[in-house]
Amino acid sequence: MVLKRLFSFRTSPKSKNDLKLIRFIIRKFGYRPRKLLHFKIALTHKSVSNTSDKLISNERLEFLGDTILDAIVADFLYNKFPDKDEGYLTKVKSKMVSRKTLTTIAQSMDISEHIIYQKGRNIRLATLEGNAFEALIGAIYLDGGYLAAKKSIFHSVLRSHLDLPTLLQNEIDFKSKLYIWSQKNRLDIEFKLLQEKFVDGKWHYAVEVFINKNPYGKGTGESKKIAEQAASKETLQLMGAI
Repeated sequence: MVLKRLFSFRTSPKSKNDLKLIRFIIRKFGYRPRKLLHFKIALTHKSVSNTSDKLISNERLEFLGDTILDAIVADFLYNKFPDKDEGYLTKVKSKMVSRKTLTTIAQSMDISEHIIYQKGRNIRLATLEGNAFEALIGAIYLDGGYLAAKKSIFHSVLRSHLDLPTLLQNEIDFKSKLYIWSQKNRLDIEFKLLQEKFVDGKWHYAVEVFINKNPYGKGTGESKKIAEQAASKETLQLMGAI
């Protein structure tokens, strides 16, 4: 009788929504769920969970997934760019796990079709999508462990839903691009502050880039950072690097 009940439990039919969710996780994340409840929670927004004591929002899973994703992306970049320093790796990681990037990935995976939330309320769907993506990573980690989450991110998400070369080209700032270019060509880069003045309630800065002690691009701005970016852009243009 016990064996009969156990067999009956294991082979109990799934609902259409359950099967749809399972297929979605397998197709998009390359992972077969064991405990489907983790993934249902990952897709439940607080706007719905607040209406019932039986529902749990994805906020805790989002927190977990955010941390796991950080570690996995750091692992990925550490091995992909063995010649890059900590500053470069940190900057690229911040772009890969930025809210904008995660939302773009979530949209390409059609995660919004599976999110449970109260429609008609003033809720920005794009925010829900990025959060749900992180929560799903948390669900995979809870369900299958770190290696399962790492395999999913490496082989399914990054490979199919993130154009890393384009991300690097478009998102890394001009100063970083200039440093990367100078390191590649073994050139010394120096930023010199030419001017710093306060006029009409605003600061004005002027910066010039020197390569191997020779002057190149100049830039101005209301902060030193903005001026350095402008000078870096002009230098890259002069060198034909962009």
